[in-house]
Amino acid sequence: MDHYIDIRLRPDPDFPETMLMGALYNKLHRALFDLEAADVGVSFPKHKHGVRARTLSDHLRLHGTQARLQQLMSANWLAGMRDHAKVSEVIAVPTNAQHINVARKQFNTGSASRAKRYAKRHNISEDEARTIYAKVAARRIELPFVQINSRSTQQRFSLFIEHSKPHENAVAGAFNHYGLSSNATVPWF
Repeated sequence: MDHYIDIRLRPDPDFPETMLMGALYNKLHRALFDLEAADVGVSFPKHKHGVRARTLSDHLRLHGTQARLQQLMSANWLAGMRDHAKVSEVIAVPTNAQHINVARKQFNTGSASRAKRYAKRHNISEDEARTIYAKVAARRIELPFVQINSRSTQQRFSLFIEHSKPHENAVAGAFNHYGLSSNATVPWF
């Protein structure tokens, strides 16, 4: 993770920022899936959290080696987005950068099917399970998210993204096809 590329969305009067980031991130996911890349991470330097302000913003940063980032950009995965985005060259990471983990965070939203399974597993009535899950569903999620279409399952879902607190040491590891990792870090500056 010694290089990065900044991609900034340009303001567009016809499309909200969240829609453009969703389109950009979906294209990135497809490219990482097609390349079978496990060595490209992402971060969102201007992300915001909070119930009313949870957005990934207009700034996506790709992290990796110079060779891998050049290979990714040569795949032309940004077709159709070039008018909406300003893309930097591949740039070396500053030497004083800290590191963060950017990971997917999943939430139990209290769906009816989950309540039914819970009732069956714990030998309680479905009404009791729904009551338990209603408390879980009432919780307010404050993390930023993007609507994504899974390349492998073809399912559409909300991908909630959590940035850890910055720390000094890098942690090596693999990234999934969303550029996220449960343990590996990316530079943060």
